[in-house]
Amino acid sequence: MHLEHVNITVPDPKASAKILCDLFDWHIRWEGAALNDGYTVHVGNDDSYLALYNPNKTLVPAGDNYAQVSGLNHVGVVVDDITMIEARVTAAGYEPHNHADYEPGTRFYFDGPDGIEFEVVHYN
Repeated sequence: MHLEHVNITVPDPKASAKILCDLFDWHIRWEGAALNDGYTVHVGNDDSYLALYNPNKTLVPAGDNYAQVSGLNHVGVVVDDITMIEARVTAAGYEPHNHADYEPGTRFYFDGPDGIEFEVVHYN
């Protein structure tokens, strides 16, 4: 068993997908019309992806996700070269924070496109 995807509402799925492809070497698996006259882009690798969905209506900010039931706290991404990914994150204008190195791996976080927090992990 494995997690296939997570669906997240964003203002501009195509723009968010481009950034995530550039940061993580992901690719667009599918894109097209979606529920409620919306639009979705599936971005990830061959095993899993994020479905970036826009419902074609005015969006309301979520607030503090860590204080809401069913709030999306962060998305964890396992990488082979954490130094390279951190350099890409910084070059893209995002600020890495909460660096930690404890078993079983090294990690940092950043608030990426649409304010979604990502945890980048390299397992030692």
